[in-house]
Amino acid sequence: MSRIYVGTSSWSDFCYFYPEDLPSNQQITYYAQRFTVVEVNSTFYRLMPTRNFALWAERTPPGFVFDVKAFRQLTFHDREKAPTDDVHKEFLASVQPLRDADKLGALHFQFAPWVKQSDDNLDYIVSLRKLYPDDLLSVEFRHRSWYDSDAYSEMVQALREASIGLTVVDEPQVGSGTVPTVVEVTSPELAIARLHGRNAKTWYGRFENAAQRFDYLYSEQELQEWAPNVKAMTEAAEVVHVLFNNNYEDYALENARQMRLILREELPDADVVAAPEE
Repeated sequence: MSRIYVGTSSWSDFCYFYPEDLPSNQQITYYAQRFTVVEVNSTFYRLMPTRNFALWAERTPPGFVFDVKAFRQLTFHDREKAPTDDVHKEFLASVQPLRDADKLGALHFQFAPWVKQSDDNLDYIVSLRKLYPDDLLSVEFRHRSWYDSDAYSEMVQALREASIGLTVVDEPQVGSGTVPTVVEVTSPELAIARLHGRNAKTWYGRFENAAQRFDYLYSEQELQEWAPNVKAMTEAAEVVHVLFNNNYEDYALENARQMRLILREELPDADVVAAPEE
């Protein structure tokens, strides 16, 4: 029986979710009483000290899981600084408290939109397995060339051989900087779905608040139509993470709650993991 965890990408972006008098350092505890998984998004912007991960582990209940987004230099978002072994090692070491607490889900590598399909780029992606030999890994592409027929087959085979997951996405289909929703499980241990919303008008926009790019609230019908994708993922992976990245206002939270209820109804044989206060 597959286990399904439903949550959001980040926990600090929400407008109305937390009590007004709740200290910011207690937000993760409040969140973890209502959801079972979260993606740490702040690690994309800077390398976090180990202490941060230790505190997050302490402030969440047993069984709670963190997916951690890789630092931007490691996914070629930094055009001036290429990935280095030293930065990989620093990122690897920083999340040790989550490993020690058995709360580390996957390390998530979302590659920049200008990272096109090439042999060199695929070699780098496969090399992540040697750099992170004991961790669950998942990659996400933002350039459509990876999904061209011949390139796609080669990429999927390489990920399977390295036991690296291919993140399944839902996003607006606007140009080369978006990829289609293709349910492909390349690691039997964990499959991840990230739902970014479908706002084509804001996808390529530059905003002071990054959440504005993801100004989209899924309808219940759209979420119900997504349930078969999750079902297909559970048939090939032991664990599935469904993460909402439409972090405008409280949209991600609302959709995560809806999706959890839908999956419990539509997938009665799966274990949709409950949070302590559910």
